[in-house]
Amino acid sequence: MLSLLKNFGLNAPKEKFDEVFEYLTQYYPRGEDPWGLNVKKARKSLEVIWPLYHNYFKVRVFGKENVQDQPYMVVPNHTGQIAIDGMLVSTAFALDVQPPRILRGMVERFFTTLPFIGMWAAEGGAVLGDRQNCHQLLKRGQSILAFPEGVRGVAKSTSDFYQTQSFTKGFFRLSAEAGVDVLPVAVVGAEEFYPYVYQAKTLANFFNLPALPLSLNYLPLPSPVDIYIGKPYKIASGIGADSPDDIINREVKNIESIIQEMINEGLANRRHFFANKEFE
Repeated sequence: MLSLLKNFGLNAPKEKFDEVFEYLTQYYPRGEDPWGLNVKKARKSLEVIWPLYHNYFKVRVFGKENVQDQPYMVVPNHTGQIAIDGMLVSTAFALDVQPPRILRGMVERFFTTLPFIGMWAAEGGAVLGDRQNCHQLLKRGQSILAFPEGVRGVAKSTSDFYQTQSFTKGFFRLSAEAGVDVLPVAVVGAEEFYPYVYQAKTLANFFNLPALPLSLNYLPLPSPVDIYIGKPYKIASGIGADSPDDIINREVKNIESIIQEMINEGLANRRHFFANKEFE
């Protein structure tokens, strides 16, 4: 399976990968870190993902100049029925953003228990999304990838595509506690992986599932994806993790509105489904 993916369209450019991972091997520990990240294995995974990222989903990244050499709480909209969007955003920050970094994606507990997939994700940087893990990684100067919409972000019917769902507050409290900026990100194009979806909520509840999408296709279509990186959202002086709920809610709502505006602007410039990639 891996060899088939490597041969899909084109191979990962060796010179690009050598340059990126020469930097990353100096920044991250050799071998595994306490959460299972292994830079050598992360490279192998990205080499497999690259043809999908570059040739199948034709990803473009805008706003790269907004990313500085510092840790961030990276906060995208959640979109596309399954977590392919997280894989694409992580690949963008590793290979198309300078300086490169491995985002530490916060994942649900059930995901970490999945055979093969859980270990593969951990080797690439994924971490169980609890407060202590997030706090420790931010203290070490690493960037977190969090989806505040949770399952509600991906589990949308067609009529709700590209409408952000209410954000949870945990990401903001952790950012305030660690003193790191929030980096808003908009992903446009992933909803078209599964363009016609009905969420069978009653059946999902009956089977105790977080979501049960009914779709005309169950393999993602090759919709071109654009990733927009916004300007860092700096947490105002005096706002902390223990600030009153009304202040936290206001700040979170501001970030949610910024991302929705970025989505709307991205939709206005969305490429045709069968478009070739346009390089910046």
